[in-house]
Amino acid sequence: MREVPAKPTIIASGPLTSNALASALAHLTGKDHLYFFDAVAPIVRIDTINLQIAYRTSRYSQEREGDYLNCPLSKNEYYTFVEALLQAERVELKDFEHSIKEGVSAGAFKYFEGCLPIEILAERNSQALAFGPMRPVGLDDPRSGKKAYAVVQLRQDNLAGSLYNLVGFQTNLKFSEQQRVFRLIPGLENADFERFGQMHRNTFLNSPECLKPTLQFINRPDLFFAGQITGVEGYVGNIATGLLAGINAALFLRGHKTIVLPRETMLGALCHYITHASAANFQPMKANYGILPELAKQDAIRGKQARSAAYLARSLEGIDSVVDSLLLNFA
Repeated sequence: MREVPAKPTIIASGPLTSNALASALAHLTGKDHLYFFDAVAPIVRIDTINLQIAYRTSRYSQEREGDYLNCPLSKNEYYTFVEALLQAERVELKDFEHSIKEGVSAGAFKYFEGCLPIEILAERNSQALAFGPMRPVGLDDPRSGKKAYAVVQLRQDNLAGSLYNLVGFQTNLKFSEQQRVFRLIPGLENADFERFGQMHRNTFLNSPECLKPTLQFINRPDLFFAGQITGVEGYVGNIATGLLAGINAALFLRGHKTIVLPRETMLGALCHYITHASAANFQPMKANYGILPELAKQDAIRGKQARSAAYLARSLEGIDSVVDSLLLNFA
């Protein structure tokens, strides 16, 4: 397929969508709502961040105060971090990814200077990070009023506030190296990484601007999207979006109301995330507990198995009414 059909359609063309179809999608969505390289920053759980060191404030306090955590570094800590970053093992770039490093633009595909791996920035100059993504300007510690030599900012990544991503920390470091090097950052010594940073070719929509939680295109109810092009990561998550898009397409063609899955289910939470995340900072997301609504008695549930069982029970309860409705519609 080289064009978007003008009839009921599900588009599940994946991360390696052809240039021709990508151009058609850019025309359909607007070129600012379709991305071609995925610069994913690492995500950590807030309950593993040392809040005795990290502090809350936004640059110059012009943005919402609660959205950012800041990890300050002294001069010695900064240079120790930069040296470790430069020495760390990397994943070798594929041929089609070299254009990220070179800043090339070709055809429908866009590559941004802002997508450069943090280790490539550090190679340019030892001060590049301190004047770039780790600049301390406007981020004085409100507890002491002191200015750090450099600051790593973490942005709230989900509505529940349990996940934070490292701002500007897209990287090609191996996962084991990310864990080692990024734990050198004060406040992240014991950080639990829900997702590691990575960069790869990945055609995906800016879904918060383009899709409904039913996976319907916002301006065309007969057009559905599924799979990684929606911004969902992971095999099972992407297969599940295909199932949901197929069910909703069938409901639409039969004249029935399309369904929005409960947020208490993992698929419902994924669809809610990709359609309600910040459009300005949208990045793909995989299934994880952090995107689910908090359990009612979170503090009383101890242990990973008990928490998993509680999430499962709540999810099954939430899906029952949806299944009953589908059985009626397809009877």
